[in-house]
Amino acid sequence: MAADTAFASEENGVLKVRTCAWSPPGDHPVGCGLILHVQDGKLVKVEGDPDHPITHGRLCPRCIALDEVVYHEDRLQHPLVRDRADRGKNKWREVTWDEAYDLIEAKVREIWDKYGAESIFTLTGTGRESTLYAPVYGPAVLNTCNGASTYAFSGQACYGPRATIANYLLGAGVPEIDWAQYYEDRYDHPGWECPKYLIIWGKDPLYSSPDGFFGHSIIDLMKRGSKIITIDPRLTWLSSRAEFHLQLRPGTDAAVGMGLLRVIITEDLYDHDFVEKWCFGFDELAEAVKEWTPEKVQEVSWVDAQTLVGAARAFATNAPSSGIWGVALDQSKASTQAGQCFLAIMAICGYLDVPGGIAITKPTSFIGKWRYEMSDTISPEMAAKHIVDPTGKYALFNVGAAMGGVQGDTLLNWLEGMYKDYDCYYDLKMCWMIGTNPLACMADQPQRWYEAMKPLEFIVVQDIFMTPTIMALADVVLPLSTFAEHDGLVTPNFGRNQHFIGAMNKAFDNPNTKSDLEILIDMGKRLRPELWDRFESVDQFFDEQLRKNYDFGLDDVRAVPAKMAGYEYRKYEKGLLRPDGEPGFDTMTGMVELNSIVLASYGEGAVPYYEEPEFSHISKPELAEEYPLYYTTGGRNISMFHSEHRQVPSMRAMHPWPLVTINPVVAERYGIAEGDWVRVTSPQGHMTQKAHLTEEVNDKFVHVEHAWWFPEQDGEAPNLYGVWKANANNLIPHESVGVTGYGAPYKNGICKIERVDSLDD
Repeated sequence: MAADTAFASEENGVLKVRTCAWSPPGDHPVGCGLILHVQDGKLVKVEGDPDHPITHGRLCPRCIALDEVVYHEDRLQHPLVRDRADRGKNKWREVTWDEAYDLIEAKVREIWDKYGAESIFTLTGTGRESTLYAPVYGPAVLNTCNGASTYAFSGQACYGPRATIANYLLGAGVPEIDWAQYYEDRYDHPGWECPKYLIIWGKDPLYSSPDGFFGHSIIDLMKRGSKIITIDPRLTWLSSRAEFHLQLRPGTDAAVGMGLLRVIITEDLYDHDFVEKWCFGFDELAEAVKEWTPEKVQEVSWVDAQTLVGAARAFATNAPSSGIWGVALDQSKASTQAGQCFLAIMAICGYLDVPGGIAITKPTSFIGKWRYEMSDTISPEMAAKHIVDPTGKYALFNVGAAMGGVQGDTLLNWLEGMYKDYDCYYDLKMCWMIGTNPLACMADQPQRWYEAMKPLEFIVVQDIFMTPTIMALADVVLPLSTFAEHDGLVTPNFGRNQHFIGAMNKAFDNPNTKSDLEILIDMGKRLRPELWDRFESVDQFFDEQLRKNYDFGLDDVRAVPAKMAGYEYRKYEKGLLRPDGEPGFDTMTGMVELNSIVLASYGEGAVPYYEEPEFSHISKPELAEEYPLYYTTGGRNISMFHSEHRQVPSMRAMHPWPLVTINPVVAERYGIAEGDWVRVTSPQGHMTQKAHLTEEVNDKFVHVEHAWWFPEQDGEAPNLYGVWKANANNLIPHESVGVTGYGAPYKNGICKIERVDSLDD
């Protein structure tokens, strides 16, 4: 690394490199600004970059602990291979990169010749930098139709539901709070206005900073006068400081949304001008929510009727106001309906694309366009073999999904042979996993996924640490560089509402590891050179993609802490959202579709409706006595990202064990004390975590943490680092999703609890 560049300088023998954080290790693409101190080629200090226009020097613990990841004794430093017969055993041998590539290339070509490229599929995860590149591995490297954004995830229940519903109702990327994120001068920008109220729905952004949203900006807005409305089963830090906390029953978001809409409509609190000019189907929406009185909402959702009314009035009568919606809306069977409600509330209040309201942009970016182009490189004959559910379910996902890929429930059914009697069926033979640890984090009924994937002939995984998924299933492991060891770009919101581009500038070398993009280019040149030979380096790749879409290149991004996007309000009035340049929204009607033509055409409700979760005391009253409590899952802690950081000493010290959060009244009922091991059992399975007693949850439900495994335990099968023991996904039913193919009950179900003596009980 040369000193005295636009992003690096040397002082007293220490190289200071300005960079933006992404991954690995995993993180959502906030793109925190860092100054990395390097001495004698080694990282010696991490500090925040005070000049970064988004984070202003503020960092989470995971960034500060970067050196513990880089120099961890268990970090993967060489490609590893083992015989297929030794899956589940620690019988790896180190090979060179060329040897690993040779093996992968030979196996891919053998599978192409024997079975066809369609027998190969990829799996990816969420939150890592690989999110940008993983969708390309399938079509543009492996020549298969079964790549793109395929998850071992029931209902694709993270971001995909929100991205899709935003596509169809708004014709735009996923909406975001206007927190002055587009401007160099941020909150001092003369055209920006501070939101008066913020609805924070199904998200805890202070701890998750999801998808590019800097969670601490909520505090910035509160200091400037924003008041908070939270919709969350848990009493979070923000809920405790909110003007209104709508503490709903897990999985009833659509009912709460329709109740809020009813108050706003029946009390004539909506923006008549915006609705008349820019909304389609208002009358149908009003009729759909008419029956959802505050009293009915309370009966279904537990939300106090007067609190609901107060929140609706405050939000609708204090312009401009804004809101943010989270994964909890994705992770229910009624994810589409909940998303419709959120967008409809923002639309009829007139808060779309106005200062201090909801920011929307076209769902494209420099990398997004490239991804779509590269996904179109398979033949029409190959595309026709794309795996879909042959029974006809999930028509919306199969035909028009924003995320592409193979629907998660369909993929597991296919692997298990459920569709063998259909003419379209063929065996799958190979999987390549990029940025995912599904047995620990994503897979509903994870032991079914484990058994279903064991028969595959060949499995490749790339990561920075050994994981339960790698030990259980992989034949080849490719070691990844951290973001401090490679060049890259940060694109918040995955290009669907991008407010800046930031450079990941390599601070020091680790020649034994490579980035996801380097691996993609290397293997592309081997397997489909006609697409990849033109890329001479990662830097050339980034520069070319930037210059195709902007009036600047890679060096221009590196020269500044962040390249801000800028923003123009009321784009719908100026023809800036539609490809034809006409005013309006990029939808079939040219308006915000409160009554969705697209959803109706695929057999889904055109307006929101309520559907009771499949496993509840209402839908399954016969199970209420055996499973008297509800559960929710997935609340974040600040020291870990999904299934990562479990082996990082300082991060594990901050949060040493998985916790089941229980109301003290409930704990006393079951003889449970703080720190006891507790088994949580649903109709689908059970797992064990340590008790944490707090009134953050009420006496009707518990909260369990997700993605836990134990790197300190025996890694070989059957234990696999204890991946089955505290696994929240043991509780989750398979294929309990909506008719769209989206949404799954990761965050709502019924359970019972009991004290046990240890994690192994």
